Amino acid sequence: MEQKRNFRLEQEKIIKTLEAPPKLLLHSCCAPCSSAVLEYLAEYFKITVFYFNPNIFPEEEFLHRISEQKRLISELPCKYPVEFIEHGWQSERFYQAVKGLENIPEGGERCFSCYRLRLEETAKLAAELKFEYFTTTLSVSPYKNAVKLNEIGEELSAKYGVKHLPSDFKKKDGYKRSIELSAKYGLYRQNYCGCIFSQKEAENR
Repeated sequence: MEQKRNFRLEQEKIIKTLEAPPKLLLHSCCAPCSSAVLEYLAEYFKITVFYFNPNIFPEEEFLHRISEQKRLISELPCKYPVEFIEHGWQSERFYQAVKGLENIPEGGERCFSCYRLRLEETAKLAAELKFEYFTTTLSVSPYKNAVKLNEIGEELSAKYGVKHLPSDFKKKDGYKRSIELSAKYGLYRQNYCGCIFSQKEAENR
């Protein structure tokens, strides 16, 4: 039987080999999820947070999450300045990516297509802007599939020629720390992942 990979340990081994801080493009889904990730990674990388989340519905929610992300970046003390890029609300790209998967329960193939859409845009931009690494905050959530996220990240790393930083940010109390930081900075914590399908599932629950 294949041994289960420890992505957090793999990440720590990479960090130990770093000399000068490399440039990292960090895809972020929201301020709460990025909080503990930024606190940890900003010790070792020069980070640009990339906000590309066409899955988020409605547009007001999208804009609210952006404003909270920007506020966190401005208030969270980091060793190196954190920059910010966002690509606007492109909801049609999400609906195209998940066409035919609308009725799949949350955590399945629809979510995997959404991961791929967001990670591919991140890897592509990282290559264009000559970042050494890219990764996503998504694995901090206990509801996100870290194995699938890393699998997609490694595939896109090979496609675009940018190193993927392996991650399972929920490990070592990463998720717990994100809740603590969210409380400390008074961050808006949404009660659904972001898309209209997850919103409906949350309402049904």
